Amino acid sequence: MINIAPMQLADYDEAIALWKATEGITIDASDSREEIEEYLLRNPGLSFVARHNGTLVGAVLGGHDGRRGYLHHLAVAPPYRGKGTGRRLAENVLAGLKQIGILKCHLFVHADNFKAIKFWKYVGWSRRDDIVMFTKSTGYRPK
Repeated sequence: MINIAPMQLADYDEAIALWKATEGITIDASDSREEIEEYLLRNPGLSFVARHNGTLVGAVLGGHDGRRGYLHHLAVAPPYRGKGTGRRLAENVLAGLKQIGILKCHLFVHADNFKAIKFWKYVGWSRRDDIVMFTKSTGYRPK
């Protein structure tokens, strides 16, 4: 049986290893232990891990800006895919956001990550083609 629990900083090493090994997930300086610790503190109870017999097999970061929720880095180890683990992780994030009054959640998928696009459509998320995302660095450099 796969158990879902809130992510703790103690899960970081296993989660980052899973994210690094998962196609379509980009890891950068904002995913350092210190940055994830701050993220978890700012967004308590919105990030989750999935474990099977004590081994981390899935992870997701969930958070919000006070108005909209955001889901990041949902990953499930290949042997555990197709069994509802990814869906359960996402549903936990959505339930947590709903509980604190957040009405909508967004996520970002690389345009060429066709497996992720298929998954998100399959579990009921709507693709937005009416907006374009822009990014600019603030110049901040994590320690």
